[in-house]
Amino acid sequence: MPILKLFWSFFQIGLFSFGGGYAAMPLIQNQVVDANGWLGMTEFMDLVTISQMTPGPIAINSATFVGIRIAGVSGALAATLGCVLPSGVIVIVLARLYLKYRNMTLLQEILNSLRPAVVAMIASSGISILAAALWGEEGTIRLSQTNWRMAVLFGVCVLLLKKRQMNPIWVMVLAGIINMAVLWIGGRIA
Repeated sequence: MPILKLFWSFFQIGLFSFGGGYAAMPLIQNQVVDANGWLGMTEFMDLVTISQMTPGPIAINSATFVGIRIAGVSGALAATLGCVLPSGVIVIVLARLYLKYRNMTLLQEILNSLRPAVVAMIASSGISILAAALWGEEGTIRLSQTNWRMAVLFGVCVLLLKKRQMNPIWVMVLAGIINMAVLWIGGRIA
């Protein structure tokens, strides 16, 4: 029955992930880490990283990744279909409604009121992932347990993205190179 559970879990994600892939992150985290225990927080961070490095929407990439890990190719198909199906139907319905009522004040106010919730969902997921990256899987913030290498790397990446307007792909490549160089210099890898 893991295939049906995968389908249902990702169907819920697809149904409620308003605001795009990043807004779906807390929903994916809840289903994959908290509710079903398919991945630990460290594996979830790896999933986010892999999903960012591969083409396509993060929710669909996540569904495919988790599906393969839990039940092979059939699990990947079930999870991916579960993720895409509700979104596809909702987009078709909303597109028709939006084109018909886009100038309606009530519709504009509803859309405006959803924006802060979407931003909060993205921020919540980002904070959880950052805490796990800097302080370990439990995410308990203790100065003595801070991974300073990752903290500095995070700061450098933010500066490159915001101040230098560097392409995110190059930021990811550079972060990997910097981390590997630091590990090599420190003798952690040969």
